[in-house]
Amino acid sequence: MYKGLRVGVVVPAYKEADHIEKVISTMPELVDRIVVVDDASPDRTGDAARAAADARTEVITHEVNQGVGGAIVTGHRRVIEQGLDVSVVMAGDAQMDPAHLPKLLDPIAEDGVGFTKANRFYSSTSFEGMPRHRIFGNMILTILTKAASGYWNLVDPQNGYTACSTEVLRRLPLAKLHRRYDFENDLLIWLNIADVRARDVNIPAVYGGETSTMNLTRVAPRIMWTLITGGWRRLWRKYILWSFSPIALLLLAGLALTVFGLAVGAWATVWSLSHGVSASTGTWLLGVAPAMVGIQFLVQGLVLDIQATPK
Repeated sequence: MYKGLRVGVVVPAYKEADHIEKVISTMPELVDRIVVVDDASPDRTGDAARAAADARTEVITHEVNQGVGGAIVTGHRRVIEQGLDVSVVMAGDAQMDPAHLPKLLDPIAEDGVGFTKANRFYSSTSFEGMPRHRIFGNMILTILTKAASGYWNLVDPQNGYTACSTEVLRRLPLAKLHRRYDFENDLLIWLNIADVRARDVNIPAVYGGETSTMNLTRVAPRIMWTLITGGWRRLWRKYILWSFSPIALLLLAGLALTVFGLAVGAWATVWSLSHGVSASTGTWLLGVAPAMVGIQFLVQGLVLDIQATPK
């Protein structure tokens, strides 16, 4: 127990036979229960977790691989069933330092925050040793996830070292959460729809001999699609369905005007080039004016969305 909270830790594990015992053996005493979810690993991950011989540990084995998100959802459900107060996610590859666990729990225990997440990129030295293309990719992904999820105050969206109150988890449609590497992005979107206060916690990553099973060429399109569809879902549910907000009006009208203006401008450009003379002033104005107004609407809508971030 930690500051009156009964803490459960979910450990999603796939082919982590070499690391899972270390994860369990270094788990702090404040943790009440450890739920290891062996996601149909072809190695001895489940046996290695049992060999750790920690009385707090329960091993759940998936017969069919469900992805990291599927394993986490299974663990969250078990933590809820056990009547615990907080469900922490700590990967089975020993990259997440358990010594920093209290930093994740403090905002929940002391400030009533519903969800906390580790942030690796909190200083000028955080990117040292990381290839430039990965730095660029993380920057783009962070911006896109901010826009889709509405959590403009969060960074490092793919960081899976998280803590969430079980009261919040009960409000989420766990069965609808994405099951693969886009799980974290989809989770943030659903959390914002539920108006859950979320906070970043500065925690460094621990890199060792682990190997990633992520295939970037397959994962990137999936995450992009999740952000596009999830962003529209958040806009519909939060700003239209439940209460028609000026944010929805500004964003939808801004998008429509901008697209219309750009389309007219593109047509006028093609027409002018093909005919050797410029299109009429009225035609150019029909393209420029809606685009300028649309962009202003979009900016105003984004400002209001940023101000509406649950804090």
